[in-house]
Amino acid sequence: MKKTILLLLTICCAYFSVNAQFGAYYDSAKTVKPFKIFDNLYYVGNEPVSAYLLTTNDGLILIDALYGKFPAHILEAVRELGFDPMKIKYILCTHGHFDHCEGADTLKKITHARIGMTEADWQIAEGKVKNDYASVNTRLTRDWVIHDGDSLKLGNTIIKFYVTPGHTMGVLSMAFPVRENNKNYQAFSFGGVGLNFTGVHQTELYLQSVERIQKMNGIEVNVSNHPQPGKIFQRAAKLKMRQPGEPNPFVAPDDFQIWLKDLHEQAEKKLAEEKAKPAS
Repeated sequence: MKKTILLLLTICCAYFSVNAQFGAYYDSAKTVKPFKIFDNLYYVGNEPVSAYLLTTNDGLILIDALYGKFPAHILEAVRELGFDPMKIKYILCTHGHFDHCEGADTLKKITHARIGMTEADWQIAEGKVKNDYASVNTRLTRDWVIHDGDSLKLGNTIIKFYVTPGHTMGVLSMAFPVRENNKNYQAFSFGGVGLNFTGVHQTELYLQSVERIQKMNGIEVNVSNHPQPGKIFQRAAKLKMRQPGEPNPFVAPDDFQIWLKDLHEQAEKKLAEEKAKPAS
């Protein structure tokens, strides 16, 4: 009981501390009732930031951990979906910005899950590299360093990892199967797509990452780490109204390629702007 109270106090302190730097983002954030996307994939994020529960026959995997007070929401969401949060074995952080990885510290203390992130973004999360979007309150303790080409096998699920720099220097993207009625679909999470960074080199890396993903075959489901890019809530509404025999609206390979094309076009514009800046 004492441990639970201390952890809840930790969550509250994190909320009020970081609120000073990211106030509007925190104040406007609303929780979202968790929902099923596929037989093995569920949404457990909040309104502005995604988090997903990937289920296997040997435990649970959490993709992104939210921030501030919202780890408590994740735990409650997992329970509401009928799963035991103590069976979360891995927390995979798509990058080191506070809104995706800060909550991993609290969740690890409760579940004892391993935290996976890339080398470059561990340095952000540890506070070793300056980043405007790093947590001002929580410094993660390094755990599992994921490299390009690594994979994770848990029960009946294999996740393949790709380091796709741009949004940060160590964005972690991943491919994994999702299932519905014994049919598999290839899902992909591009771990960071915002252009809120500077520099020609980093923009060029972003373009290379987008081009790399464009060349991947068979991606059918966009598991975006913010709801808006993958139209997560719009697709969830369609899924709720789906009639027997209709396809799952999250299976949209053409939409994924259109989205990548748009990302590439926006990054090309940014690259031109970066090159036009006077040398410092």
